[in-house]
Amino acid sequence: MKNYYIKGATLVNEDKKFTGDVAIRDGLIEKIIDPGIIFDTTGYEIIDATGKILIPGAIDDQVHFREPGLTHKGEIYTEARAGVAGGVTSYMEMPNTKPGTITADLLEEKYSRAAECSLANYSFYMGTTNENIEEILKVDYSKVCGVKIFMGSSTGNMLVDKMDTIEDIFSRVKVIIASHCEDDSMIAQNLEHYKQEYGENIPVEMHPKIRNAEACYASSSRAIELAKKHGARFHVLHISTGIETDLFTNKIPLKEKKITSEACVHHLWFTDKDYASKGTLIKWNPAVKSDQDREKIWEALLDDRIDVIATDHAPHTLDEKALPYTQCPSGGPLIQHSVVAMFEFYHRGKISLEKIVRKMCHNVADLFDVDRRGYIREGYHADLVLINPDSKWTVSKDNIYYKCGWSPFEGETFTSKVEKTFVNGHLVYNNGNFDESMYGKRLEFNR
Repeated sequence: MKNYYIKGATLVNEDKKFTGDVAIRDGLIEKIIDPGIIFDTTGYEIIDATGKILIPGAIDDQVHFREPGLTHKGEIYTEARAGVAGGVTSYMEMPNTKPGTITADLLEEKYSRAAECSLANYSFYMGTTNENIEEILKVDYSKVCGVKIFMGSSTGNMLVDKMDTIEDIFSRVKVIIASHCEDDSMIAQNLEHYKQEYGENIPVEMHPKIRNAEACYASSSRAIELAKKHGARFHVLHISTGIETDLFTNKIPLKEKKITSEACVHHLWFTDKDYASKGTLIKWNPAVKSDQDREKIWEALLDDRIDVIATDHAPHTLDEKALPYTQCPSGGPLIQHSVVAMFEFYHRGKISLEKIVRKMCHNVADLFDVDRRGYIREGYHADLVLINPDSKWTVSKDNIYYKCGWSPFEGETFTSKVEKTFVNGHLVYNNGNFDESMYGKRLEFNR
């Protein structure tokens, strides 16, 4: 494979921003070179990165790539390809496919498929049901990111609603348990109320009232108490309400936290006012809620009560999203645009580049104990992203890489642009061109 010498970039890494060069050799970060230091570049392809920003590749800890069984919406190949175009070099994919990833054998089938086609590095969560605790305990978690438990509605039999099962999982599973927390019974009552009022023609604006803050808080607070009771390592996904942010602490370092949390790009970007223009395209579970909820999420993200930024990338076809509210599936594609969306907040003065990198790269690697990724460090895998901070472009059909062919950001003009993405030292994405001669690798974990 080629060796590269990235020259004159502004590196954003470990809460610092500085100018330097990076040498990539045999897929690893060989050397970080200060300005003025002489380095023999014989045998390296030199990339002039003057005026560009170099960050570690983003690690997205929550995606749904739809394979197997739902490949009309997306595939491991198509969605990982969109990810590297957006600066995401590693992902952790969820188990609610068809069939659900609820046995060790089904889990390994996903890994085998990713090895054949994923341009980004990959890991897959083990799924839970009310009956599969012995399968969960079979898994080697030095090679698997964690366990996913749905404590809200999910696909097939993956809703875990028996308290003795939940207790068993929290007491016996020793790795990260990640959870979607919404109270299904409260949501069902709310839905029935709005069906009484609107019949089958419920306006999408009612979505945050049906899947309301109370349903989120009831589930997440109960799950956190259970995790504390058993000393479990628990990660609450996609925080969508202000009241939930008080459940988390910034009083101890991330590596000492047993309870952690995530914010998703759509809950940082959209509010319930956007349903008027975006409609069901921004119908997610949990729902996009109020301005006040969004601001509280931002406050918790910036003061480190919320630990990571992810996408919950979950594509559906436009035909599916055009269905009436009660039939329209929740979720949307985001992985191609997550990094540039966060950079847009940087341009608006909302968040620093150092904090973006901390939440999208460093903290995900630390939280999951990912082996040698998430940082620009000598000896680490060369997962790197070169960004032009001042290259405006507009999201349109002709530059969207998702299989579903649409984005909730369509028509949005971003100030920054991902120019190059390296995965394991391989320049997989280069200004709109892909080199698919090498695939990503299975993530490994220091556990």
